[in-house]
Formats: sequence, C-alpha cells, structure tokens
Amino acid sequence: MPRGKGKRGVHKGKGRHFTNEEELAAQVEKEQKQKEWRKAKGVSHLIETSNPNRVAVKQAKKVNTLEAGAKVQLSRKEREELEKQQAKAHYQKMHMEGKTEEARADLARLALIRKQREEAQKKRDQEKRERDAAAKAAADKLKEKKAAAKH
Repeated sequence: MPRGKGKRGVHKGKGRHFTNEEELAAQVEKEQKQKEWRKAKGVSHLIETSNPNRVAVKQAKKVNTLEAGAKVQLSRKEREELEKQQAKAHYQKMHMEGKTEEARADLARLALIRKQREEAQKKRDQEKRERDAAAKAAADKLKEKKAAAKH
C-alpha cells in the first residue's frame, strides 16, 4: 500500500540534473586556477625547518644487507635476529645430515614404512601367483574335460 504523498508529494526522478560539457570544462578550469593560486609564493617553501617534536622514522636494516667484514654495532634486536637465523640454518644443516633427534625419528619411521610396503608388495605378488596358478589349474581342468568329451 503506497504511503501518503503528504505536503511535498512523491517526485521520483524529477530531481535529476545532468551537467553539460561546458559546465564540466568550466569546473576543471576553475580547479586549475585554484591550484595555481595555492602554489607557494616567495621562498618559504625552499627553507627547510626542523621540528624538534617530529620523530623521524628509522629505516630498518636487513641482516643480509650488512657487510660481514665491517665492524658494525648491531642493536639487540638485530643481533638476536642474526643469531636466530644462524641457529635455524645450523639446525637445517644438521637435520639434512640426519644428526638431529627429529631426523633420526623421521628416518626410523621411513624405514618402518618402507619395510611394511615391501612386505605388502611380497604378499600381493604371492596372492597373484596363487590366483594365476588357480586360474591355470582351472583352465587345465576345463581343457581335460573338453578333451575327454571329444574322445
């Protein structure tokens, strides 16, 4: 059920207003004039002022960008990050060589799985040989019956 029109009435679509190209061009020109007017005048924009309250953003140095030969004082965080990366690389190297407990456990588990797979393969081969032998025996019996039926 439509609502009442009230004092103002319903004016759907009546308020649409489209700007023509001339008005758009005039707006763009006006904006350009305002930008030119706002440009810095004089030398005030050339003078650099320092604000003692402004906190400069420190550029973080990456560990791999530091030179190995240069004696550089590292912050605690940088030093800890470097030690952490070195420890991780050392652990990865030891793991690849199989010298860590985790690597030994992985290798033992892999050996166990390999052994189980070999046993399963042998079992499948044995069952296949038995099926083939049974099929061959059944085929031989059938041939014998056919041969006996011919004679």
